[in-house]
Amino acid sequence: MIIYYLLALWLFLPAGFANMAPVLFKNINFLNYPISKKLFGEHKTYRGFFFGILLAVLAAYALSWSAKFVFTGYDYGFLSPMILGLLLGFGALFGDLVKSFFKRRAGIMPGKSWMPWDQIDWIIGAMILVNFYIIFSWQINLTILIVFGLAHPIINYAGYLFKIKKNKF
Repeated sequence: MIIYYLLALWLFLPAGFANMAPVLFKNINFLNYPISKKLFGEHKTYRGFFFGILLAVLAAYALSWSAKFVFTGYDYGFLSPMILGLLLGFGALFGDLVKSFFKRRAGIMPGKSWMPWDQIDWIIGAMILVNFYIIFSWQINLTILIVFGLAHPIINYAGYLFKIKKNKF
């Protein structure tokens, strides 16, 4: 039974890569245009969406290939890494975009913490979209939310320590 939880976390990793991509590719000027300054702020760009989805698709292919080694012979089978990566990547970034909309309406400045939404927005967005493709049980969805929700601030803090991010959380 535990293998299903581990596999679900493994399958969900591309969403985490998508969420990190806007920060990792912030110095590239390709598509560096705000999606809508008025609605989401100037920090949400087409560049972030492009590289986030691209990184999620590449991660889905890499994880699909490596799953047979990590999970002793498991094959993704019917799952398409392309579809999985697109859904997880777009879902993660769209979840973040929706949160930014409400964050701006609440008068919270970019970079300022909005607990717990800053930690789970991308997880919820990716979970909603991927569940149209793979239906996870509520227990697995809850596990994904808790594990990635707790990992998010730790990863952000590491990014801050390595001077990749300006803010700790």
